[in-house]
Amino acid sequence: MHGISRWSRVLALGATAVVCAAGLTGTAVAYGPGNGQGSPTGPSGNTDGNGTVSATAGGVVFDRDNNGSGPSTGRVTSASTWTPPACYYAPKYTPEQLQKTKEPVWEAGSTGYEWDAKERDRYVNGKPYKDFNKDKTGKGYFWDSYVSQGRAGEPGALDCTKETFWVDTGAAPPADIPEAITPEMLAELAYAEIRVPSTKVTLAPADNTKVNLPTWAWLDAAQFKPVSVTARVQVLDIEATTVAEPVSLRIEPGTADAEVYPASGVCTFVDGRIGEPYAAGKANRTPPCGVKYLRSSGDGSYPLRATITWKISWTGTGVNNPVDLPDGEFGAEQAVVVQEIQAVNR
Repeated sequence: MHGISRWSRVLALGATAVVCAAGLTGTAVAYGPGNGQGSPTGPSGNTDGNGTVSATAGGVVFDRDNNGSGPSTGRVTSASTWTPPACYYAPKYTPEQLQKTKEPVWEAGSTGYEWDAKERDRYVNGKPYKDFNKDKTGKGYFWDSYVSQGRAGEPGALDCTKETFWVDTGAAPPADIPEAITPEMLAELAYAEIRVPSTKVTLAPADNTKVNLPTWAWLDAAQFKPVSVTARVQVLDIEATTVAEPVSLRIEPGTADAEVYPASGVCTFVDGRIGEPYAAGKANRTPPCGVKYLRSSGDGSYPLRATITWKISWTGTGVNNPVDLPDGEFGAEQAVVVQEIQAVNR
């Protein structure tokens, strides 16, 4: 799915990488999950005296400035069985960086003589690399595997088992490595970083509703706007922006003794709003979005669940028109007390 054919489009656009002998240039920052604002938690490599991150900085960087924010945000999950990649390959080392990573391990001897000898053959003795490919410094990178944030221990995280390998600048990664990073894969990784607002709906009556009384439900329009996350690999000059836009709200009353409005239980967004706020004089109207309970909740309450479906698409390097990804969902439960007393909204 992520093979060489997808790289041909990127390479045709002249995607380039910038490398200096001392390391990968630019400031690559690894961002913490779910903070909504893209605030850095620390560099993804070592920092030199000038504050430039120059070590293992070839992984994916996320820009979350247009993501959902606030204490009640949550991660969308795919409405299907699809999930974003649990691991991927991307540039990680210049020749010098790989040498500084490998040699201390070999010198420690903790991995055993046979393993260390095999490693030296691979990266130093010309089988297939000689002296860590130092003669190609500035002309490519050693690629290695990364595990996606929060996915360690999952079966998919074990799919990336190939040894560190070299890719020349501007060349496609080997065709037999489907997990090699591409703009489409960046979009899928950004999918996992999308955060959206809580789906707690406003109800009228607000505190306790009544048996056989239509209860109006709506969402604060100001909270439900499209959000996006951009993922990029700076040294390859490729990126993708994944956008999530709310399209519908599904209401599940928490009991079979209820009716929903509309009958499908799915309320669509109209002019950026779900449902309609209740106001005086609407007591005899059918709510465009809501629920009617047919039986009291007794001494307890019903767990009403509200789930928003988000349409998700992406654009990026080589892709100007939005490409769909699987819809995402985010839901939450809230307790609804239903009393026997008949009443009318005022």
